[in-house]
Amino acid sequence: MALPRMWGLRPRSYNCERCGNDFVSRTALRYHFQAKHLGRVHCETCGKEVLRECLLQHAKTDHEMILTSNHRSYWDMTRKRRTKFVATETLTSCRMCPRQFGTAHAREYHEKQEHHFTASKRAQMSTAFKPENILEYKTPAELTKFVEAKLRPISNAVSWGCASEVEKIIEFIEEVFPLPITYVTKGGSYIKGTDVQDSSDVDIVLFSGAFQSLEDCQRKIPEVLEELGKRLTKPSWINRVILQERTPFSLRFYFKCYKDHHGHLFDIMPCYDMFGPTLSAGLKEGFYRKLYHCSDSDKIQLYTMALLKHQVEFVKASTERVKDLIRLMKHWFKTSFATPGEENKFRRLPSSYAVELITIYVWELAGKPMFFSYVQGMRAVLKLLVQYQEICAVWHKHYRPNFPIFQKVFLKQTRPFVLDPANPAFNVCENSNAWDEVAHVARELVKPNLASLPEEWAPSFQFTINAANDSIQSHGIELTLVDETAS
Repeated sequence: MALPRMWGLRPRSYNCERCGNDFVSRTALRYHFQAKHLGRVHCETCGKEVLRECLLQHAKTDHEMILTSNHRSYWDMTRKRRTKFVATETLTSCRMCPRQFGTAHAREYHEKQEHHFTASKRAQMSTAFKPENILEYKTPAELTKFVEAKLRPISNAVSWGCASEVEKIIEFIEEVFPLPITYVTKGGSYIKGTDVQDSSDVDIVLFSGAFQSLEDCQRKIPEVLEELGKRLTKPSWINRVILQERTPFSLRFYFKCYKDHHGHLFDIMPCYDMFGPTLSAGLKEGFYRKLYHCSDSDKIQLYTMALLKHQVEFVKASTERVKDLIRLMKHWFKTSFATPGEENKFRRLPSSYAVELITIYVWELAGKPMFFSYVQGMRAVLKLLVQYQEICAVWHKHYRPNFPIFQKVFLKQTRPFVLDPANPAFNVCENSNAWDEVAHVARELVKPNLASLPEEWAPSFQFTINAANDSIQSHGIELTLVDETAS
């Protein structure tokens, strides 16, 4: 006799060990495995599933390194950036092995069962305060002085010379690019104004009408990048351009800038000219539909390159004070987290773009104040990171609230959820699988009873918000952003 539905019993589900998806029968699970995973293995470098016979070719094309002789000993290289221009659902990948899962819950269960990833182990593997970390600055005045002296780019003859040199190298790139260029889009922290003194990156997307289609661009990119790499090593620039790495979508090099005082990390990306430098509302929505329904991760990367201009404009519009707060948050990430070791080499912290958007989001929740204390502003961001599972940030500058693609993505959201202001199909938080570690390190800094926390940081900072803004209440954050002189 069938059991009454009131008992709430559900039929047994069968779980795929490879991706974490559930199926109602063994037959369905077996069919799924044969269609999606049979004959495929995980790449030890990136964790992507590829056909066993294509593993060597994948390693050669996706992870090929282009290094010049002895450049590592000559120059202090900036830390490598992510291989892909846009990450895709790293949120569901294991930190200790290359396995991917269908849900974050399946991934977390795997980490606990297979790798014994307990809370104490997470604390041990995530926290490592390095020199010049935030705890070294005992007062708001000391922190302000640090931001002005060590983080904010100095405005003097060197910076003016730097701007001139960057423009020259961009002109040189356009001159030696193997194909005719329709237009160029510039991005990266240097262009957005969120770069720090010891770290600066520049993204250059070169759109060309020589590509007949997106598929044609996809096929030709490797040979275009190879030819561009050869042309960049001309004698006039050979001592200043250090080829670092070639990814499937970009050529990466380090550029020694004005009088060798510092340098910039460049990513050069060719792309198919999909709609020209301007994008009407109708074309934009059609473009978003194509992007949303695209199942090819490589094409998604190319589609997203076309949105770089709008991403840059969104961050660049922030005030200088907010950009300083962004620099401070980037410094916190750089000096507060342990470097991944052999055991957790697949750990991925949030991208710089995610940090920028979350910081801007907190500032907007505070009513966009012109003046505020760095201590209080940073504490507000950290409090939000502690509650990362409640983060839900959306901007409607480029897509309307009733746009079907936005509504579909919003309903399927995973937390934290920070939707790219220029792309309604992309949650920028997906590029990290270590949000619990971010929350742990943030919690250590905002604990009022933490012994190492400076006394000036311990009081309960209050955040004054527009009373009409109900969303802030769901985060439980209160901030008071005040002029630094009040500290």
